[in-house]
Amino acid sequence: MHDDEQHGPLAGFTVGVTAARRAEELATLLRRRGAGVVHAPALRIVPLADDSELLAATQELITSVPDVVIATTAIGFRGWIEAADGWGIGDRLLDRLRGVELLARGPKVKGAVRAAGLTEAWSPASESMAEVLERLLAEGVEGRRIALQLHGEPLPGFVESLRAAGAEVIGVPVYRWMPPEDITPLDRLLDLTTTRGLDALTFTSAPAAASLLRRAEERGMLPELLGALRENVVSACVGPVTALPLQAHGLDTVQPERFRLGPLVQALCRELPSRARTLPIAGHRVEIRGHAVLVDDELRPVPPAGMALLHTLARRPGWVVARAELLRALPGSGTDEHAVETAMARLRTALGAPRIVQTVVKRGYRLALDPAADAKYADS
Repeated sequence: MHDDEQHGPLAGFTVGVTAARRAEELATLLRRRGAGVVHAPALRIVPLADDSELLAATQELITSVPDVVIATTAIGFRGWIEAADGWGIGDRLLDRLRGVELLARGPKVKGAVRAAGLTEAWSPASESMAEVLERLLAEGVEGRRIALQLHGEPLPGFVESLRAAGAEVIGVPVYRWMPPEDITPLDRLLDLTTTRGLDALTFTSAPAAASLLRRAEERGMLPELLGALRENVVSACVGPVTALPLQAHGLDTVQPERFRLGPLVQALCRELPSRARTLPIAGHRVEIRGHAVLVDDELRPVPPAGMALLHTLARRPGWVVARAELLRALPGSGTDEHAVETAMARLRTALGAPRIVQTVVKRGYRLALDPAADAKYADS
């Protein structure tokens, strides 16, 4: 097996995961493609068993039975039935649900519906709300009452389309978002983002994106966060609704065409490697990634201080960079230029090809670009 087959497209990159739900699934997909993953839930989901809104919506549905009920998430549907049981109206709710057209968005939801002793009328093969909407509009919804189990984040255009076609839509809010109980991981993620310790941040819900921005504001570091997301750290969002809080701050986001976790990871597999610098240096093909370097397609992890030096040298490949400038680039840099020599020695060891970085006596260091490339970069 060649080295280039051993490491995935995200090898050498670090990705932050802000999700509360399905975070493990997303982290696994990222790691499988070689990424380093830092997880910090930006919020937690609180069931609404004590919530008057959910009780009111449930009582309304028991009194005035809808024509269609749409179950959108397994956790939400189970939570709803459990809450109704807690209020002593679980049996009546199940009775009503037996008489309606019950749509389940995907296999997990179907499992939750059947576990409650109910049978769904239909479930889309794609697990997409767009397909559910298509089916309803094709059936015709004029004058029909449709109950929609909400899942904590807005469904763009879904409710509006149904209402525009003449339906009455009742939202069933099963849980709400709250800040995480332990804020430490989120703060660590923010610090990593602002110090460029991450290459990308992933968002799977608008409330998570809003929560991260709010926490940065509370800590007085919103300008630094926005600067990092504008210049160095990719914001990858599962879809356009999730991206709204970031776009409100003028940030660009990367989104997949299909709003799912798999395509989100695929989008990063294209985006991050395309940002890496690949240079012909000292007879090697050197690709500089977030926290590692590919030397002739062999992945070489590099400590943070070494990566900081390498990124600084790569800004002007082949040019001599003074020790003082390299010292400023070191994380937590002091005033002792000897720190540059120590970090440089470690960098050369990590790269396994010491001639990549050349010492220019009394002046500093440079990347030993191959002669033909040297001319190209000198002109630019």
